[in-house]
Amino acid sequence: MTEVPRWLENLASQAIHTVVPAGLRPPAQGGRQAAVLLLFGEGPLGPDVLLIQRSTRGRRHAGQPAFPGGGVDPGDGGPVQAALREAQEETGLDPTGVTVLCTMPELYVWHSHNRVVPVVGWWRMPSAVHAASPDEVDSVERVPIAELVDPVNRLNLRHPSGFAGPAFQVRGMLVWGFTAMVLDSVLRSGGLDRPWNLERIEDLPPDVLNLSGRG
Repeated sequence: MTEVPRWLENLASQAIHTVVPAGLRPPAQGGRQAAVLLLFGEGPLGPDVLLIQRSTRGRRHAGQPAFPGGGVDPGDGGPVQAALREAQEETGLDPTGVTVLCTMPELYVWHSHNRVVPVVGWWRMPSAVHAASPDEVDSVERVPIAELVDPVNRLNLRHPSGFAGPAFQVRGMLVWGFTAMVLDSVLRSGGLDRPWNLERIEDLPPDVLNLSGRG
């Protein structure tokens, strides 16, 4: 399959105009340039998105599910090339099978001081993926969108600071924080989400909190 499906064309057209919430707005100066790849494909179970589970041995965002990505290196030429390079290094995917559809507005991750540009891609020629960088990645998953938007798998997680944000429980992963906020935004604006219980609020598990506090 090579043509971009209509659902993804619509998602990308809306993602370009994403309104950045106050908590993710970049400061006037400072921060490291970074990029992540929101790679959507058509898998055995329908439309899906590629996620990684970061290594519990890492210094930053240890153990967290995330989009493939990382810092923009001088030789990258920009966020698109950086997102594809990092995805290849982390998952072993073949970047020539990816069609980049758009970039989203820059977001700021305060914990790691990264200025992140999400890059939306269509996996027109899927390739085998795995934890290609064991020091950084524990596992790689193609997560069906149907599972992400299933109301049973949706909740809000509350940080000890009092902030509560969207989260997903899928494939044995607890997707929260930056990744969950971006997923929630693009799925909703792309018209793919389903109504769910917004009053389901749980505390961030202590073990997850302890891992996230590293670095």
